[in-house]
Amino acid sequence: MSGIKGRVYAITGAASGIGRASAIRLAELGAGGLAICDVNIEGLDKTKELCSLAGTKVVASTVDVRSQQQVQKWIDNTVAEFGRLDGAANIAGIAGGAGDTTCATIEESDWDRMMDVNLKGVMWCMRAQIPHLPRPGGAIVNISSTSGLRGFPHNAAYSSSKFGVIGLTSSVAGEFGAEGIRINSLLPGPIRTEMFEAGEAKGLFDSEKISKLTCLGRMGKPDEVAKVLCFLLSDDASYVTGGESFSSIGNVSQRFDTFQRNGPSMVGMLPAEERITGLR
Repeated sequence: MSGIKGRVYAITGAASGIGRASAIRLAELGAGGLAICDVNIEGLDKTKELCSLAGTKVVASTVDVRSQQQVQKWIDNTVAEFGRLDGAANIAGIAGGAGDTTCATIEESDWDRMMDVNLKGVMWCMRAQIPHLPRPGGAIVNISSTSGLRGFPHNAAYSSSKFGVIGLTSSVAGEFGAEGIRINSLLPGPIRTEMFEAGEAKGLFDSEKISKLTCLGRMGKPDEVAKVLCFLLSDDASYVTGGESFSSIGNVSQRFDTFQRNGPSMVGMLPAEERITGLR
């Protein structure tokens, strides 16, 4: 994969799941430096340790992406440390938390938290990152979700935030494309992350049901998403910008549509009264 070696990348949500897998993949591809952040300090330290095995210099920072000030300081410190910033992967996000609520019953605090992390956080990150990116050659990948393509009952906040990431990404890509900066969104489907496994252990998710709804008959793995993300950051994707790329294991299919029509629960979930939303 060309154009990764020696370059410096900033990654949010790097303490686990897709964020950790992406950081490790970039390190294995020879990235010259990684600035990783999260609110999970223990997980972040583990990611730093794993990335350092590849010989990549890694700086880990505790950052709440809801805070513009924290994000700006993080990026400024990154550039001061490495002398450059070539690209970024904005992965930090949350899922669920609103339980079995509807538009009529969701708490304002639950709605605001979802939007602040999943959507506003991406905006603050791009706002801080773009001024430092090389022109041409800079690249950003923002994580959305296949839930950003269609809504599901009892999932309004999460889906709305992920729809928003797609629109935000497309708009900003148009604003900076003439300067040679590429910005894309990546839409994972059901991925077996630590967050998913913790939910399944509590009986909140059913991986067997989810797997049956995918064309390949299984859930995706974080490193499979990371490979697509790294492609989008690389020079091999030099003519790809403003679009939505999928790492969905074929779950956006007729099976997916049929489930939505025939059942009230989100794809692969337990009955609504036992469910929390979000798959990523």
